Amino acid sequence: MLIKIYPDKPSMKEIDKVVKAMRDGGLVIYPTDTMYAIGCDALNVRAVERICKIKNVNPEKSNLSIICYDLSNISEYARVSNTAFKLIRDYLPGPFTFILPTGSGLPKLYKNRREVGIRMPDSPVIREICHELGRPVLTMSVQYDEDEPEYATDPELIDEKYGEYVDFVIDGGYGDTEGSTVVNCTVEPFEIIRHGKGIIEM
Repeated sequence: MLIKIYPDKPSMKEIDKVVKAMRDGGLVIYPTDTMYAIGCDALNVRAVERICKIKNVNPEKSNLSIICYDLSNISEYARVSNTAFKLIRDYLPGPFTFILPTGSGLPKLYKNRREVGIRMPDSPVIREICHELGRPVLTMSVQYDEDEPEYATDPELIDEKYGEYVDFVIDGGYGDTEGSTVVNCTVEPFEIIRHGKGIIEM
């Protein structure tokens, strides 16, 4: 179901609909500060497994990423060194994914890789959802095809292609085609392992 939520002033009535679906194990496609993404309650293992199946991702071989509402949330789900915290504090919210050692607050599914990606997009809609949910949101970008980029950027076309797999597709305007910049903070010195929309000085 396509649902309109304006980024500049998200409707709490519509946010509550999305949060209720997530609490019931539902899947949602939503805008971020980079690409549109598919997500769920990150602590609901069954919902996470459904997304992994849709995206053809093996969680034992691939890092999973979660969206946290604010900096204080991050330490619940990842182990953050002082050096990593200073870097994260300077660049979040923003178009970055920071790879950190998995913390004790995440289910075993995440601990197979011992690492988790942390996002805090500069995007009011998904951060408000996170805040109301009271839990992190698993996040994976909607599949991008260079031959049909509109199916990753236009919410109406995203709904046409993926609507049957999710409870809601949130229309928050047109999305981007560039992913986040990914920084590995499990090694020192930290490494940029993917250059994306975010510009960072190490």
